Amino acid sequence: MAGKKAARLPRKEYEQELLRLQTELVKLQEWVRASGTRLVVVFEGRDAAGKGGTIKRVAEHLNPRVARIAALPKPTERERTQWYFQRYVEHLPAAGEIVLFDRSWYNRAGVEHVMGFCTKEEHQLFLRQCPIFERMLIEAGVLVRKYWFSVSDTEQQERFRRRLEDPLRRWKLSPMDLESITHWEAYSRAKDEMMVHTDISEAPWYVVESDDKRRARLNMIAHLLSSLPYHEVPPPVLELPERPPSTGYERPPRDLQTYVPDHAATI
Repeated sequence: MAGKKAARLPRKEYEQELLRLQTELVKLQEWVRASGTRLVVVFEGRDAAGKGGTIKRVAEHLNPRVARIAALPKPTERERTQWYFQRYVEHLPAAGEIVLFDRSWYNRAGVEHVMGFCTKEEHQLFLRQCPIFERMLIEAGVLVRKYWFSVSDTEQQERFRRRLEDPLRRWKLSPMDLESITHWEAYSRAKDEMMVHTDISEAPWYVVESDDKRRARLNMIAHLLSSLPYHEVPPPVLELPERPPSTGYERPPRDLQTYVPDHAATI
């Protein structure tokens, strides 16, 4: 968003629009399933840029058998010897599926490159092969959408501070995340170089300004929906059947089973 920074979106307006967009996401899901579409959505950006929260809102009301989140851990020793894209290929969608990549093959263009986890030659090979890999996906009929969440240095620092102080979110913060603060410009240069090589017409990058998480979530979801030719699929006609009459079944005595203690009664 260029120019003057917009005010943070009020919660009421945010929640109303989020619900509307999530309703559309359910329609999108049913279209994907009915049409046999294969959809990949890549979420990238700096640490604490808001990727995880957006993915959570995208997937919140979707069927996990249709919409999967792929958040791969660091590669095993065996995976390190494979073709770089190989371990990501097995997570790609089949017909009627959506895969949301919480970070993706672009790790090599970012953290691996900046932190020295890959060689310069491996990094350059990735930049050459990535557009070819994505064009192959698209030629095979896979729909690919790529979003880069852009957060300012001051906002990232504040989010790190809040995570440090919040026991429910402390797990989100790793030593690697904190080290990224001292490599801010290196990550910026790496991102710029990545964009030059991989912002291709067949699979362009879409940048999401994410200092305001609420705006970022709504903007990203609205853009995704607007970029796809989905339509509402009529649901199957379902009727609740009448409960059949009892045939004499009797429930076993309660003392034959172990029940969870009523903790709620102590509140």
